[in-house]
Amino acid sequence: MELTSNEIEKILPHRYPFLLVDRITECEPGKYAKGIKCVTANEPQFTGHFPGQHVMPGVLLLEAMAQTGAVALLTEEENKGKLVFFGGVKNARFRTPVIPGDVVEMTCTLTVRKGSVGFGKAEALVNGKRAAEAEISFAIIDKKE
Repeated sequence: MELTSNEIEKILPHRYPFLLVDRITECEPGKYAKGIKCVTANEPQFTGHFPGQHVMPGVLLLEAMAQTGAVALLTEEENKGKLVFFGGVKNARFRTPVIPGDVVEMTCTLTVRKGSVGFGKAEALVNGKRAAEAEISFAIIDKKE
């Protein structure tokens, strides 16, 4: 399954400037998702990180990977209309700076699920080189109307 940015907005509650997945290129609901983020110099984080040498903050890379995993969860029929909260991060590593002009390819594979909580392995690649990786945890909750 592939999803455009407009279709992703129907699944995730995030909006600019915090929607960090531009496209889902593959998705198997409940199992994994692959997505891309096209990094541009006009994004708000680059006004202060860092002037004269733009580098995408690692925390935003983690969030982009987590949002990719959230798509895998929220495309499952039983989770449609729910929210996924980021629960935690283990073993995060940042290996290559991500800069404007890069296309980040993110993958999140869900590894363990117990009820509404679970874990996933995530990675971000730029030009085939690993830029970041982490184990993430999550919780699925009902939306409050």
